[in-house]
This record gives sequence, structure tokens and C-alpha cells, in this order.
Amino acid sequence: MELFVGELLGTFLLIVLGAGVVANVVLNRTYGQNSGYIVITWGWAIAVFVAVFVTGNISGAHINPAISIGLAVAGKFEWSLVPLYLAAQLLGAFLGAVCVWLHYRPHFDVSDDADLKRAIFCTAPAIADAGANFFSELFGTFILVLAVLHLADPAVGLGSISALPVALLVLGIGLSLGGTTGYAINPARDLGPRIAHMLLPIRNKGGSNWGYAWIPVVAPMAGAVLAALVYRLLAF
Repeated sequence: MELFVGELLGTFLLIVLGAGVVANVVLNRTYGQNSGYIVITWGWAIAVFVAVFVTGNISGAHINPAISIGLAVAGKFEWSLVPLYLAAQLLGAFLGAVCVWLHYRPHFDVSDDADLKRAIFCTAPAIADAGANFFSELFGTFILVLAVLHLADPAVGLGSISALPVALLVLGIGLSLGGTTGYAINPARDLGPRIAHMLLPIRNKGGSNWGYAWIPVVAPMAGAVLAALVYRLLAF
């Protein structure tokens, strides 16, 4: 239960601060409106920092199914714990998205752009090209997981000591590679809030773009497995 709560809390904090910064930038009549992509990338990096710092010593702060799967494939995490972690991450992401909506609800009501509202919850490609979009998510997650594998303590995963390096890593991925798909690089981060978007009574919200939703779920997991295999190859 402690591990479940740690992962739930960590992913909850990730989404509250990450989706929260997107809401602050794209919704009408906020003080952060139109402050831009750089603010968003920094906001997500700080979200990772806070989530890892708070829960690193509780659950290892995976806060991402791709990290859990990558650590397991690399032999740094028990496979028996993977389903528990994935369930906690998905639930934490969903609850975080709901709280972002509650926090910004009056601003949702005065904003009319359905695509921008959906962007608070989940990613979408700048140019729709399934093959290229899949590669972007796979490649970004490959870099994330390969780097994390060199930071992870086999006993706990990341641990709070790795909060700053992991945050800077996510910042770098966002700045360098995030412009194609919005760098989900985390299946729970995209799927949990997308479900929230579908269920919440958001005014003029439009569709949840389920036709694209499989890419930010499947591609990061594929990238994680590839990174773990490369890590094991290099280790020998």
C-alpha cells in the first residue's frame, strides 16, 4: 500500500503542476496566458522535480509506466510490482487532471478553443503523421529511460537524490524534441488525463482525440524496452 500511495501521489503532483502550467498558459484571463512553450517546458520540469523529490524515498518515484517497465527489463525492478505501479500512476494522473480542472474551472468556462482545452490534459501532434509521431515518442522516451537507468538505485528506483537530474533531463527532452508531439514520454501522463477530459463536464470541450491516443501509450513503452535492452548490452 505504501508503494501504491507513493506512486499515486507522485504522479498526481506531476500532473497537477504539469497540466497546471499548460492551463495557465492557454486558458483565457489567467495571469500566465500566452506566456509560451518555454514556460510550459520549465513547468513540466519543475513538476518532475517536485514529484520525484516528494516520493522518491517512498516508492522510488517512477511516476511513469515507461520508467517502471524500463527498470524491470533492465533488471533493476521487480516485475511483480509493475502492475501495482502502473495502476497507481494511471489513477494519480487521472486525479491530478481532475484537480487542475477544478482549480481553473472559471477559466475553462470563458475559453472557447476546444483544442487548447484538450492540450491541458493530453498531447497531440503538431503535424499528424502516425509513423513520425510514433518515432518521436519512442525516441524521446528512449533517451529518458536510458538516462534514468544510469541514475537509478537498484533498491529504490530513482530516489529523491535524483530529482534535479531527472527534472533537467525532462527539460532537455522538451526543449530539444518536444515540438513534434508535445513529448508525452509517459503513458499514464497522457492516458489518465485524457480519460478525465472525456468524463469531465467541460464546457465546449470537443472530442478527446482517441484516434491518436494509442501512440503516447504504446510508443513510450516501446522506447523504454529498447532503452533497457541497450543498457543491458552496454553493461556487458
